[in-house]
Amino acid sequence: MVKIICTVFLVCFSTMAMAQQTREELEKQRAQLKKELEQTQRMVEENKAKSKESFLNWKLVNDKVNIQERIIDNINRDINLLDDNMVTTQRDINRYDKLLDTLKQEYAKSMIYAYKNRSNYDFINFVFSASSFNDAIKRVTYLKSYRNYREMQGENILRTQELRKKRIEELSGTKQKKSMVLQDKDKEMSALEIQQREKDRVLSELKKQGKQLNNQLAATRNQLKKVDNAITAAIARAINDAKKLAAKKAAEDKIKDDAVAKANAKANTNTNPTTSPTKPTIITKKADPKKAAPESVLLNAENKTINTEFINNRGALPWPVDKGYTLMHYGPNTLVSGTVLVKTGVTVAADIGSSVKSVFNGTVTTVANIDDMQVVIIQHGKYFSTYSNLTNVSVQRGQVVTTGQVIGRVAENLDGIGAIDFYISDEKANQDPERWLRHR
Repeated sequence: MVKIICTVFLVCFSTMAMAQQTREELEKQRAQLKKELEQTQRMVEENKAKSKESFLNWKLVNDKVNIQERIIDNINRDINLLDDNMVTTQRDINRYDKLLDTLKQEYAKSMIYAYKNRSNYDFINFVFSASSFNDAIKRVTYLKSYRNYREMQGENILRTQELRKKRIEELSGTKQKKSMVLQDKDKEMSALEIQQREKDRVLSELKKQGKQLNNQLAATRNQLKKVDNAITAAIARAINDAKKLAAKKAAEDKIKDDAVAKANAKANTNTNPTTSPTKPTIITKKADPKKAAPESVLLNAENKTINTEFINNRGALPWPVDKGYTLMHYGPNTLVSGTVLVKTGVTVAADIGSSVKSVFNGTVTTVANIDDMQVVIIQHGKYFSTYSNLTNVSVQRGQVVTTGQVIGRVAENLDGIGAIDFYISDEKANQDPERWLRHR
């Protein structure tokens, strides 16, 4: 019976502990979402004071709505966990009720038996009616065990009642928590309605600028195409320069090999035939071990280390601006009008004039002017990072830069806000920059 009670208690406790752990994770996640919501709200207010309604306003408000919906989804999952916890707790209480009924019935039976055999005469008669001394000892031991059993039954009843009481208190506490969470949900739902109305208002204002937005979209696509072409040209030029350098080195190696061959031939012809033959001196070039095919023509002895370090820092590179908001992601982005704009980089909104920094050590391969903006491309082994829509560029082609070095300033984009386009490419294609940058 003791084992049954312990098992019941352990099952109940472990179930409660697992549920509590999950609730703590949800509460931590909810706190993080609220922090993100506050930061987004702060950016909305700052942007409102700087400009008229723009795509950035709509994106910020839209993200606010999405975060708010995630908070409500988090609360709903929390409520479901509380409901499950309440059902489990009630089931435990019912189990304790049944257990108590069984314990009380058995205890009542033992008490009735003890009452009927309460006289000392019955006790002595039971012991002395034994057939032998050993049998008498066994009967005394049995009576003591039976008395201990009755005492244990009483303790089990008290222990079970205490466990049942705790579960009832837990059930009451869970109900109170659910009531508080439901109140939070009502508040968040009201906030979602306000944010949805704000989103609709911004969308309505932007739709009034339909012709202007279409012109901006066409200009943006044209600008992005020019930047992609500049990246392609920079990589092609780097590959061509690497091939020329490799060809030059091969030619120099051939000249050295020819010189060694001539020296060997001359040493053989100068051997004196009249004297005792001596072994001619032969100059040989130390054979190089067979090398594997290079990973990329862009990799040489100077930049292999940087290339390896760049790869090792995938997912940990610093952002090109200290404070920024991801306005557009790599791949398809849905605009206000519903049009999808495919990006080969990431657009980061930041204050006009704020510093733009190199994300890693490298060599500047391109500083170009495209329309009214400046573009900087930096090589990191066989990888390239591109920073578009800059002003006041402070580096030049061929210059070696380090991680965090300022290379220019954020310029105003076609939408009238500060933003840069950031790309990461290898010799084959552009890659998703956010997979390389550290998580904010």
